[in-house]
Amino acid sequence: MAEKLVKRSEVPVELTWDRSLIYKTDDDMRKDRDKAKALADKILNDYKGKLNNADTINACLNDFMELIRLITLVSNYNSLGVSVDYTDGKLQQEDNAANMVISEAMSKISFIPVEISSQDPKVIDEAINKATGAKNYLKDLLREKPHMLSAEVERVLAAFGPVMGASYTGYETTKMADIQFPDFEVDGKTYPLGYSLFEDHYEYVTDTKVRRAAFDAFSKKIAEYQNTTATYYQTNILKDKINSSLRGYKDVFEYLLFNQKVTREMYDRQMDTIMAKLAPHMRKYAKLLQRIHKLDKMTFADLKLAVDPTYTPSVDLKGAKEYCMKGLSILGDDYVDMVREAFDNRWIDFAQNIGKSTGGFCASPYGKNSFILLSYHGEMSDVFTLAHELGHAGHFRACNNAQSIFDTEVSTYFVEAPSTMNELIMANYLKTTSGDKRFKRWVLSSQIQNTYFHNFVTHFMEAYYQREVYKIIDAGGSVQADTLSEIFRNSLEKFWGDAVEINDGAELTWMRQPHYYMGLYSYTYSAGLTVATAVARRIEKEGAPAVEDWKNVLRAGSTLDPVGLAALAKVDITTDKPLNDAIDYIGGIIDEIIALTDELGE
Repeated sequence: MAEKLVKRSEVPVELTWDRSLIYKTDDDMRKDRDKAKALADKILNDYKGKLNNADTINACLNDFMELIRLITLVSNYNSLGVSVDYTDGKLQQEDNAANMVISEAMSKISFIPVEISSQDPKVIDEAINKATGAKNYLKDLLREKPHMLSAEVERVLAAFGPVMGASYTGYETTKMADIQFPDFEVDGKTYPLGYSLFEDHYEYVTDTKVRRAAFDAFSKKIAEYQNTTATYYQTNILKDKINSSLRGYKDVFEYLLFNQKVTREMYDRQMDTIMAKLAPHMRKYAKLLQRIHKLDKMTFADLKLAVDPTYTPSVDLKGAKEYCMKGLSILGDDYVDMVREAFDNRWIDFAQNIGKSTGGFCASPYGKNSFILLSYHGEMSDVFTLAHELGHAGHFRACNNAQSIFDTEVSTYFVEAPSTMNELIMANYLKTTSGDKRFKRWVLSSQIQNTYFHNFVTHFMEAYYQREVYKIIDAGGSVQADTLSEIFRNSLEKFWGDAVEINDGAELTWMRQPHYYMGLYSYTYSAGLTVATAVARRIEKEGAPAVEDWKNVLRAGSTLDPVGLAALAKVDITTDKPLNDAIDYIGGIIDEIIALTDELGE
C-alpha cells in the first residue's frame, strides 16, 4: 500500500539533491544576486546610446553573457528550492526576491537588442565577424528585428517579468500547496492520496477497485479547483496572444513557434499525423490490456496498466544506478562517469514529500552540474524516467562545455530528443540481457508504456487540446473550465474511439500539466522522440559512427536549428518520413507484444 507523504523536513538527506553545488549558502547566492544587480547598472551606464560600433557591441555582449550567467545561477538555486516544497514560505520569499532583482536587471538591459538591431547592417556584420560567443545571438537579432518594439516599450515589458510568469506560479502553488487530498476507502481499507501518489503509483495499480477509486477521488478533488486553474490558464494564453499582436505576428502560433525555429507545417504535422495514424495502434494496445487484465470495460483510468505487472521487477536506487550506467554505456566512458557522479554527488531529488512538484525535470545551470527531480517509487518505470532526465543532463553537459551561454538555448522542438533517446537506448540494452520471451515482452511493453505512451500519447493529447484552445483565443474568444473540459474530452474520444470509455474525470486532465504555461511545448515531446527513434534505430544498425554523430548533435547546442540538428544525425525532419517511420515502429512493437502474449497463452 502507498505510504502517506511526509513533510520535506522529514525526508532523508540522501534522497534529496544538493543545492550547495550551486551555492554553499544562501548568503553566497545573495552576493551573486547583488552582483547581477550591479552589473545591470554598469551595462546601462556604460553602453546605452553607445552601441554604434563592433567593438563596443561585443564588449557589451560579453558583460551581458556574464549577467545571464549570474541570473541563471541565482534563478535556478531559488526555483529548485521552491520546486521541492511549495509549502515553504521562506523559500518562496527568496524566490520572489530573486525574481524581482532579475526582472529589474532585464528591464535595465532591454535596450541592448533594440539598439544593436537599429545599427547599419555593416556594423552588425562586423560585430558578427569579431564576436566570439555572440555570433549567433547577433544573427538572431537580425531575424527578430521586425518584431521588436521601441526600447522604452521593451524596458517596460521586461519590468513586468514576474507578473508575466504569475499564472504559472499561481497554478503550481494551487496544485502543490493548496490542494489537500483526502484519504479514500476501498472494501474497508483506507488509502492515502496525493498528486505524486496518484500519478506515480495508483494509475499503475493492478487492483481495479483501488485504481478506479483513486481516479475518482483524485478527480473529484481537483474538480474543486477547476475554475481557479482555468483562470490562471486563460490569463497565460491571453498574455501570449497580446504579445503576438503587439509584436506584429500574424497569429499566436507564429509567435510561439518563432523561437523554436520551426514551421507551422512541422507543428501541425505532429498533431494531424499522430491522430490519424497512431490512434488505431493504441486502440489495439488498449484492447490487449483489457484482455490481459480481464476488465469488464476499458476506461481512461485503466490505460497506465502494465502488460505483465507481476513480472515488473522492483528496483532500489543501487539497482537503478547500475541499470543507468550499463544501459547508457554505449554513449561512452565520460557519459557513464556523468551518470555515476549524478548518483554519488546528489544531483537527483528522489524524495516523495508534501508540496513537491510532480513529474520530473532536469535543470542544467550554465557552468554547474544538472539537477534532476522525480519521485522515486522503486519501480522499473523510474529507471526509464532517470534515463530520460539523464539524457537532458548529458545534452547540456555537452553543449554547455562546448558553447557560449548564448548558444545553449536549444529549441524546445528538439530538446526532448536526447532525453527520449536515452529511454530507447535503455530498452535496447535490456533486450540484449535475456532471451526469455516473457522478459522480452516486458521490455517491449515498457517501451510502449513508459516511452511512447508518455510522449506520443499523453503529451500528444495535451498538445492536440492546446491547439484547439489557442485557436479560440486567437479568434478573439475566451475559455472557461467547462470549455477546456469539453475540448479535452472531445480530443480523448477522437483518439481512443470505442476502444476506451472516457469516464468522468478524464476531461480534467487539462488541469494536471504545467506544460501549458510554457508555450507550444507539449507537442515537442513527440517531435523529439520522432528524431530519437530514427537515431536509436541507426545506432542499433551502425554502432559507433551513429553514436559519434549523436555526440556532435549534443555538443552543437543552439548553433543549429532543429532541422540542422536532425540533419547532423542524418535525419530529415523537413518530410513526414521520420514521423511515419516512428508510428510504424510503435505499431510493430505492439504487434510483437500481442504475438508474444499469444505464445505465452495469456
